[in-house]
Amino acid sequence: MYRMNNHFQEVIKTAGSAEDIFEIETIQNLWSGYGKIIRFGLRGSHLKSVVVKHVRLPEGGSHPRGWNTDLSHERKLKSYKVETAWYRQWGNQCDESCRIPKCLALEKIGDEVLMVLEDMDEAGYPERLSSVTWENIETGIDWLANFHATFLHEKPENLWQVGTYWHLDTRAEEWGIMKNGGLKQSAKMIDEKLSNSPFQTFVHGDAKLANFCFSEDGQKVAAVDFQYVGGGCGMKDLAYFIGSCLYEDDCEQLEEQLLDTYFEKLRKALKQKNKLVDADALEKDWRELYPVAWTDFHRFLKGWSPDHWKINSYSERLSREVVAKLNPKTA
Repeated sequence: MYRMNNHFQEVIKTAGSAEDIFEIETIQNLWSGYGKIIRFGLRGSHLKSVVVKHVRLPEGGSHPRGWNTDLSHERKLKSYKVETAWYRQWGNQCDESCRIPKCLALEKIGDEVLMVLEDMDEAGYPERLSSVTWENIETGIDWLANFHATFLHEKPENLWQVGTYWHLDTRAEEWGIMKNGGLKQSAKMIDEKLSNSPFQTFVHGDAKLANFCFSEDGQKVAAVDFQYVGGGCGMKDLAYFIGSCLYEDDCEQLEEQLLDTYFEKLRKALKQKNKLVDADALEKDWRELYPVAWTDFHRFLKGWSPDHWKINSYSERLSREVVAKLNPKTA
């Protein structure tokens, strides 16, 4: 069985009211060797299985793109603290409209962290999609709209003050190796434009398709992986989610339809959650920030992986337009 200290094994048993546990499979190795996500079966429990996220600092450590630095290490360490705080302090505010795994136990010993989570496969969300229908996209957008409505105007206590894993302040190395030009010079202005929106919420921070678990009929969805949850403009999640679902031609052709769908669902969610906010003003502000949010992620990619397939003509065009508007001297 996967090597884990006896105390953590007991925590898993207790969390699932189980007589014994057994390893079913490794779902995923954590980025850069920081541990594993494992599915454990339970004997003598009302639950068949749980998913365990075990964070353990790597020996040596390696990163597929060479970002193996103190800054990178500190960012990852904080991300696991944030995820623990998320489940301890905030996660119970997510209802069925923005479903997440129930957290059954959290434990920390030294530099090891254990999270025992509901198995979303067993909870009715067994599908992980690599290609999507319009219905799948709409279901994901609905989750985002409800999540953003739930946490509108909340203060991200114990989370990232600014969510997303590509936030400029945490990505100085990637910014540093960007080619000089308008995008690099405007990076701070882009970040400030998003942070100065009067309509701040929580963003998931890594809302790619791979972090969504769908029901078999595709009509329900739950999200996982809250390492980069924090404050921000909801358009960051929306732009990133869409970019993970569609190729550039579809992103461009469907842009208006995608935004219309999001804001229709956001308005509905704000009403259902009794959020007292000027929905017209929010929509106007966020619609204008959608290309800015897209450009913010594009800026990260240009430093992190200049040959990435997501760097395409649509992203380049949006980026040029945003830079020209924010910082005409560099356009």
